[in-house]
Amino acid sequence: MGRMDGKVVFITGAARGQGRAHSLRLAEEGADIIGVDLCANIDSNGYALASANDLDETKKLVEKTGRSMFTAVADVRDRTPLAEALAAGVKEFGHLDGVIAQAGICPLGTTGGQPFIDAVSVDFVGVVNAVEAALPYLERGASIVATGSLAALIAGSTDNPANGTGGLGYALAKRQIASFINDLAVVLGPEGIRANAIHPTNCNTDMLNSDVMYKIFRPDLEDPTRDDALVAFPAMSGMGVPFIEPEDSAAAAAFLLSDEARYITGMQLRIDSGGYVKLRPQQPTF
Repeated sequence: MGRMDGKVVFITGAARGQGRAHSLRLAEEGADIIGVDLCANIDSNGYALASANDLDETKKLVEKTGRSMFTAVADVRDRTPLAEALAAGVKEFGHLDGVIAQAGICPLGTTGGQPFIDAVSVDFVGVVNAVEAALPYLERGASIVATGSLAALIAGSTDNPANGTGGLGYALAKRQIASFINDLAVVLGPEGIRANAIHPTNCNTDMLNSDVMYKIFRPDLEDPTRDDALVAFPAMSGMGVPFIEPEDSAAAAAFLLSDEARYITGMQLRIDSGGYVKLRPQQPTF
């Protein structure tokens, strides 16, 4: 018996990285998955995004667990097609019990307005669009999880001017997720629907393992490699680790979606290996 037996979960950004990890963990726990991804690049984002082949691979891996997955190519920035994709998935499975609004980009090292808008549109507006699309199907006992970021909770991190306009947009979007989830939990509480956010630190995905990110962590080098960046990655950790794995985020989300967390809502759950308390320690109260 899995914690998610008989449930259906909608996941954005499902093609790879944390989205794939969420899909597999929930399938292993007994859920069927409705997964969408853009499956195309965004010009302002300096690393390649997931492909249609990646989304197909996630579907195959989910099906190996014995569960089913409905997939569609959809842009979280475009509300109507996103809602249509979800409607088709709900029609196939008959109901919807949870949401993980995971899709995100991090266009660091950029200038101009477009990277800022792209980051906000994908990372925050995309979350709102996913929640709005899902709400008509959610009933008492349902759960929503949105992915924020430790970096957005630490002033001077991604919003550092050295990280460009896209970094500022990323920080704004992820901070807004925290506020949105807090108030969404208030609004949906009387309906018995929960809303929580997870805030990962560095995560071992394509976003982190990119030339753009290596340069952010090693600005002292002209052309840093992953090995160069590895020695700097632990700066975001209080436990000395360079990153968490996507499966660590998936374990946290699986708990928040399960009935074990039936009275947990409005939570800002940091999966950060102690990064927050290291970088933003509490001041003593006198």
